[in-house]
Amino acid sequence: MARKNGKRKARTDALSRREFLRSAAIGAAAASLPAMSMIPASALGAEGRVAPSNRIVIGCIGVGGMGTGNMQGFLSKSEAQVVAVCDVDRNHRDAAKKIVDEKYGNADCKAYHDFRDLIGRGDLDAVSLAVPDHWHAIPAIAAARAGLDMYGEKPLARSIRESRAICDAVHRHGRIWQTGSWQRSQPNFRHACELVRNGFIGKVHSVTVGLPNGSGCGHMPIQPVPENLDWEFWLGPAPWSPYRGVSHWNWRWILDYSGGQLTDWAGHHIDIAHWGLGFDRTGPIEIEGKGEYPESGLYDAPTAYKFTCKYEGGVTITVGSGSEIGHGGAKWYGEDGWVWVDRGGIDASDKRLLDRGVIGPNHIRLYDSADHHQNFLDCVKSRRETITPVETACRSISVGHLGEIAMLTGRKIKWDPAKEEIIGDPGASALLRRSYREPWTL
Repeated sequence: MARKNGKRKARTDALSRREFLRSAAIGAAAASLPAMSMIPASALGAEGRVAPSNRIVIGCIGVGGMGTGNMQGFLSKSEAQVVAVCDVDRNHRDAAKKIVDEKYGNADCKAYHDFRDLIGRGDLDAVSLAVPDHWHAIPAIAAARAGLDMYGEKPLARSIRESRAICDAVHRHGRIWQTGSWQRSQPNFRHACELVRNGFIGKVHSVTVGLPNGSGCGHMPIQPVPENLDWEFWLGPAPWSPYRGVSHWNWRWILDYSGGQLTDWAGHHIDIAHWGLGFDRTGPIEIEGKGEYPESGLYDAPTAYKFTCKYEGGVTITVGSGSEIGHGGAKWYGEDGWVWVDRGGIDASDKRLLDRGVIGPNHIRLYDSADHHQNFLDCVKSRRETITPVETACRSISVGHLGEIAMLTGRKIKWDPAKEEIIGDPGASALLRRSYREPWTL
């Protein structure tokens, strides 16, 4: 089947790479059989099984906590076959290989140290990406160029320019992309957004988005690099730093690698705020706010923060840490009431709206996915856009990045969402991208 992304055709009038390999393998097998022999039906997917030749072959890059969780999600699907894992921490990759091998009852899973070796195997359909934020862009773009579909963790990237580069690569090469913003595959979030989109609270004038507070201090001494970790490779394009034990979780509070809880959660709750407003392919026009940053210690991401984004038409979205906003999740305020949703539940000013039956067949119905990993696999096969495609991920995290820029500069940012450019502020514009340490390039 020709691979598509929206209106784009990755290959015109040609077999896909996997179909070509599959056809070649079947042809070679048939040529080697006696004249009257037949290929067993089970090899072609009969008997109610997904034949190996029809499975989506996946490699997993980054197999720490989230990466292993995603890997196990794919291992649970009969139409997926995980064949390779990759991590710069040997303990992580060995543990992941063991999980895969135990699932399939063999020792076939290949463990890689370098993501480029995994991507270059030549037999993959897709990769699962779950690496620190500063590493998101390079392997994603490499995978797109190699013709692979991708399930990538949020945030899409560490900067707006990296996000746009990923989008461009996904579109150029006709790839399917699913962001790990799995809240869209949960019924309470979809119901809340459908209430807002269908006008049950009237015209929306504002939204508040509450994200977790950050973490301060981080007085961590220089330590010997663990024997199982390639720290130089872990740093990759980020500025060089001695090892201080932050490679597996606490990197989130260091701006060289992440934007703290702001960028860690923007791809969840800002994403939902946009979904309810129909803002998946646009962004704010003005952003201003303030953040509290640690005065000492290794951690330098904001511990508390609040910024307001103004959109065309006058709608505002105010984003902040829980201590500043007073709630988690997204809360839409309309002329006739409000709707709130978070992982803990859903609420509304009019409790009758909580009955899902209020959304009828003639209302706007949003993309319905009940399983985020399954949605990705289904879209790999159908070439339909996923529930959290790359452009949506770009717009969701760009709000977090623009808020970060406004807080770091202390200035109101004027943004052109069509051109994705900051207007009239060269200093702020410089923060749209991040410098890469040699030899890494975008």
